[in-house]
Amino acid sequence: MAEPEGQRGTGPVTIAHIAETAGVSVPTVSKVLNGRSGVSDQTRARIEELIEQYGYRKPPAKGNDILELVFHELAGMRAVDVIRGVEQVARKHRFGVVISESGPGAAAGSAVDELVERRPRAVLAVAQLSEDERSLLKTRGIPFLVLDPATELPDDVPFVGATDWRGGQTATRHLIKLGHRHIAVISDPHHLPCRARLAGFHSAMQAAGLPVEPELIADAPLTREDGHAAALSLLTRADRPTAIFAANDLQALGVYRAARELGLRIPEDLSVVGFDDLPVGAWVEPPLTTVHRPLAEMASAAAELALSLGRGEEPAQIGVEMATTLTVRESTAAPATAS
Repeated sequence: MAEPEGQRGTGPVTIAHIAETAGVSVPTVSKVLNGRSGVSDQTRARIEELIEQYGYRKPPAKGNDILELVFHELAGMRAVDVIRGVEQVARKHRFGVVISESGPGAAAGSAVDELVERRPRAVLAVAQLSEDERSLLKTRGIPFLVLDPATELPDDVPFVGATDWRGGQTATRHLIKLGHRHIAVISDPHHLPCRARLAGFHSAMQAAGLPVEPELIADAPLTREDGHAAALSLLTRADRPTAIFAANDLQALGVYRAARELGLRIPEDLSVVGFDDLPVGAWVEPPLTTVHRPLAEMASAAAELALSLGRGEEPAQIGVEMATTLTVRESTAAPATAS
């Protein structure tokens, strides 16, 4: 093959020499090598031709001693627990942690491109990674896993979650043992853990021989405001429920507000159970009975698994679920009709 004009006589060709020959910047050549956008078709074709002529091969990336922690949205109380759990493991292994956001708060497409440029040893994504993001990380040889997945994942994607089905069953059993038979649920059908919690509710009701009343299952996003709206619709029914099981603590706080507005006392007139065990649950009056999810421990386990993947180790199991437990406080009691 004829040597292109400007080819140096000795030593391997560099990305800088390709950029100089093509009359473009080094970052532009890097974009072509990494399959990124932002390069015109004509320029891309010229750079690819030079790469082929020179026989340039991108040197294998070793990866940095970095664990990338990616939030879909870096907001809410749970982020603190996740960061604390991940940083504890990273310090032990002398790794740095880079925190980034891939959801609505991030510039379109830029977050994952920047992540790839950093070459982390592994990626730990909170809640979700899109199919395109997973494909890009696989192509670049960067291992990843998902912490607390919000959507269904392919069978080969490692994850760390919680026993949400068991938690929903335990919460419902608690209310049934107190004597409640008319139990409502507020849940988010678009959220994978919530669907598991609702399935646990159905299991407990069926085991107790109790009917599930479809009109007492309210769909709502996982916010205080939406929990409030859903609770108002449930508690203004002629046959209002004696207990409400909310899919998370924020929805449960919305139930508290709706009960106050309607003149209902908790737990005398209405028992309330939440899910997650956020710190605020212990501060409200009365303190909230809720299902505890060990989020910091889940984050630590996920970080350990991510770093083992970064070392090229095969995971002992693809999915890990950590146990939920019921934290009983003062928002639940026997219904007045049962006394």
